[in-house]
Amino acid sequence: MSEKSMQPSRLLFCLITICMFFLILSSVLLLQSSSTSFIPGSVFRIILVNNNTSEYFQPKTNSYSKKPFSLSNLPSPIDTKKPKLRSDSSLGVGSGKVFNPNQTLLKVFMYDLPPEFHFGLLGWKGEGDQIWPDVSTRDKIPAYPGGLNLQHSIEYWLTLDLLASNTPGVVRPCSAVRVRNSSLADVIFVPFFSSLSYNRHSKLHGKRERGSVNRMLQDKLVEFLMSRDEWKKGGGKDHLIVAHHPNSMLGVRRKLGSAMFVLADFGRYPAEIANLNKDIIAPYKHVVRRIGVDDSAPFEGRSILAYFQGAIYRKDGGVIRQELYYLLKDEKDVHFTFGTVRGNGINRAGQGMADSKFCLNIAGDTPSSNRLFDAIVSHCVPVIISDEIELPFEDVLDYSEFCIFVQASDAIKKGYLLNLLRGIKPEKWTKMWKKLKEVAPLFEYQYPSLPGDAVEMIWQAVSRKRHSARFRLHKANRFRRYQLMGKMK
Repeated sequence: MSEKSMQPSRLLFCLITICMFFLILSSVLLLQSSSTSFIPGSVFRIILVNNNTSEYFQPKTNSYSKKPFSLSNLPSPIDTKKPKLRSDSSLGVGSGKVFNPNQTLLKVFMYDLPPEFHFGLLGWKGEGDQIWPDVSTRDKIPAYPGGLNLQHSIEYWLTLDLLASNTPGVVRPCSAVRVRNSSLADVIFVPFFSSLSYNRHSKLHGKRERGSVNRMLQDKLVEFLMSRDEWKKGGGKDHLIVAHHPNSMLGVRRKLGSAMFVLADFGRYPAEIANLNKDIIAPYKHVVRRIGVDDSAPFEGRSILAYFQGAIYRKDGGVIRQELYYLLKDEKDVHFTFGTVRGNGINRAGQGMADSKFCLNIAGDTPSSNRLFDAIVSHCVPVIISDEIELPFEDVLDYSEFCIFVQASDAIKKGYLLNLLRGIKPEKWTKMWKKLKEVAPLFEYQYPSLPGDAVEMIWQAVSRKRHSARFRLHKANRFRRYQLMGKMK
């Protein structure tokens, strides 16, 4: 074949090669210019968390791993160390940058309420007109009171997390970000430390005092909210109020009942005020020391079959505690005694749970208690005897994988409960024990928050619930606009 006849073929080959080169180059540039993927980041994160709660984000590699959390490596709730700085822009922190509201799961507008509603209740006083403490270093953050006060501290951790979202250098998940314009928000957060207000300021001091500080703050909060355009616009349906203590917000619940509540349970709420259609159940903050994964005793290392320590004589659904006490108190492998936080009671309870195979979570004055979450972080398989209990994140968690549920009517039958527990084989218990170690980080409150901890799980629950809130808001607005137009005419 002549050289002239080969020239068109060579020319065609060169042309194809050049086209392929530019095609590959353009593909690479397109991928690099994309922030993450064609799937929105918030949707991608929900899919991962909902499919496998043991997966967590590794900031250094921008990838997910199925390795479970190690409790021994988690930071303490509040210490004096500075939060680690990182230049990883994928989480919207570091390099002096804040979150990009368009890439976050939940955009939150938080009212700048005066300190008397939040950190002022902890004795904090800002300088001049300062409303919020500096959260860039932990040593500047007012500490929350310990003991049983801590179990209802949920509003404290959520408020800190929102403040951190606008604080450069604080590493936290990009699940929720505080926005300055309420019209851009998915939800409006009310930063009132209602549980602390009840615990510390609900009693009258002196005969001349007509009302408590707690009631005064509630009334002032209602007055504030009712005057806001944000509340008037949707009747409060897109507002988020934390009332975790069963007696918090007691005086104004009906006035604010259209809002989304973050609660411990529905035990003291009528269904028209609080229900699963609009409200979120949040875990208690555990008060016993959390057990490290490697320090958790296996089946044969736990000498106590069943453990309960707490108040025995309760009212309402809690009367079952008294009946179970008389059934179980003399069993040699059962620890069922009265206990309080006094005299190192919390530490003794923590040690007892860590030495027990099963921990009894029995209804008290309300359906729930922090005892369940103390058991979870002690890797003691919870036995839930509370027919009316509602559980946190149950739309994404199957509690039957790591808890045993017993109806109250069965539990008080002589021999029923002990026969049930003694009949559970070590292999079955070990499977639940391993699952407990896997899910325990989901119930951990800390600052800064970590991917998959209780703070992020609550924000994700709010995100899922806000669709219901939006539905209620749109339905309520069906005729409102035209009614207003009619009045204007």
